[in-house]
Amino acid sequence: MDILLQIVLLIIGFVLLIKGADIFVDGASKIAKRLGVPMLVIGLTIVAMGTSLPEAAVSISAALKGSADIAVGNVVGSNILNVLLILGISAVITPLAVQKCTVKYEIPITFAVIIIFALLGLNDGVIGIWGGIILWVLFLGYMGYLFWISKTGQVQEEPAPEDDKKENVFKLILCIIVGIALIILGSNISVEAAKKIASAFGMSERLIGLTIVALGTSLPELVTSVIAAIRKNADIAIGNIIGSNIFNILFVIGTSALITPVVYQSAFIFDTVVCVFSTILLFVLVLNKKRKLNRIGGIIMLLAFAAYLAYLIPTSMV
Repeated sequence: MDILLQIVLLIIGFVLLIKGADIFVDGASKIAKRLGVPMLVIGLTIVAMGTSLPEAAVSISAALKGSADIAVGNVVGSNILNVLLILGISAVITPLAVQKCTVKYEIPITFAVIIIFALLGLNDGVIGIWGGIILWVLFLGYMGYLFWISKTGQVQEEPAPEDDKKENVFKLILCIIVGIALIILGSNISVEAAKKIASAFGMSERLIGLTIVALGTSLPELVTSVIAAIRKNADIAIGNIIGSNIFNILFVIGTSALITPVVYQSAFIFDTVVCVFSTILLFVLVLNKKRKLNRIGGIIMLLAFAAYLAYLIPTSMV
């Protein structure tokens, strides 16, 4: 009965995380719009960061609770899931177009960011405050890049939704506060439940971070991408996923390391290599005349993810 309770708590934690992120993004986006911030910039910053808030909350909470394997596994696992599983499923539903700037800049940036993350982790096996500072400097540089491409028109801008009424500013601020509160509560519940489930089933914290927790915190990206694919409106899905992966490492790990040292165990070297491989695989699969990730590419990605799980699960049991 106790394990059933922990599973229910884990689900409740994920629901609070996702709902909290949704409320936060909604409130922050509307305030930014009231201040005259262009919709494109809002999408590239507030919304993109919003989809990474569940990962950030869980990783920071896990690191503070001494569960660094969940913290690192959550981010690395989310990045692998985002590319191999989410883009794989989406591409099988409908071919995904890739923007030129994603191929030219963002995929190479992702590759470089993962390598830097690995190098920082391999330095004494801990990403400390200086590592956090380095990641945050790179994060600010990436934010500058987003503003640059928004100003130079290198990314497709989505039309601004009709604003038929202006909501009260205090109500929007309350939404932000409530959203943050739900995220914090959800992350605490999720991490505690995940640790107990891992212990009960003889799973390592690395395994549960790379799989169950990573999937739970990646649900916003999964649902958004699959619905967009079903509606044949997934032209910028790859750019959004790649952007989320960059945010996950620079913002999530960077922030976690600034708060408390993040332990990077040698077991994560393999997972980081898989993360690099998935990025290279995506790059290769979209290098065609139409710059699209087609259904065959999606199937290859899903097979690669299945192979990764087939190796990971037996080798990560306690």
